[in-house]
Amino acid sequence: MEDQIMDGHGQGAPVRDDNDTLFDAPPMAEQERMVEAVLFASAEPVTLRDLEGRMPHGCNPREALEHLRKRYEGRGVRVVRLGDAWAIRTAPDLGFLMQKETTELRKLSRAAIETLAIVAYHQPVTRAEIEEIRGVSVSRGTIDQLMEMDWIRLGRRRMTPGRPVTFVVTPVFLDHFGLESARDLPGLKELRAAGLLENRPPPGSLPLGQGGDEDDEAEEQAELFEE
Repeated sequence: MEDQIMDGHGQGAPVRDDNDTLFDAPPMAEQERMVEAVLFASAEPVTLRDLEGRMPHGCNPREALEHLRKRYEGRGVRVVRLGDAWAIRTAPDLGFLMQKETTELRKLSRAAIETLAIVAYHQPVTRAEIEEIRGVSVSRGTIDQLMEMDWIRLGRRRMTPGRPVTFVVTPVFLDHFGLESARDLPGLKELRAAGLLENRPPPGSLPLGQGGDEDDEAEEQAELFEE
């Protein structure tokens, strides 16, 4: 509520309450447009803190994101959450339209796949724990490859003797599979469909048709991707 003070001519002038802001926040529809513009122009997922820093004072980017997310439902692109950030991505069912733009298919080695799976499903995990789960040592090159791809990164050090570093998956990994968090990790079929798993049996196994080795391999690999 506004009070009035009298000037020298007896005219009343409104006095703004200290709790009022100098400028009102833009309408929610305009806030949605702002969020849409930032997400569209950004090459990387954008956090709420980034949006708050860019938008005018008094805006509510969280609410604007939810409105925008609903508005894009069923469209060719959608607003998705990737960890603590947000981005505009192609609808999953239209991904086949982008396949012609793929110039290189980079497959991971079996060791890298197993290491990535262990990090993804057991994070945060130390190198010693990875080796214990795999039953073999992990080469530095395997870790370096996954870090160069920006699929895993260093996590917090364990509060144990030696304070070993841990490894966790990155937002880039989540973005690659269209996941909101590590809780939505893909299973064996999804990884094979993405070309990251091979269907051939491991070296040294019996030929197909002698003991059902392909099924045995699938079971072994499936265990790696169980929560």
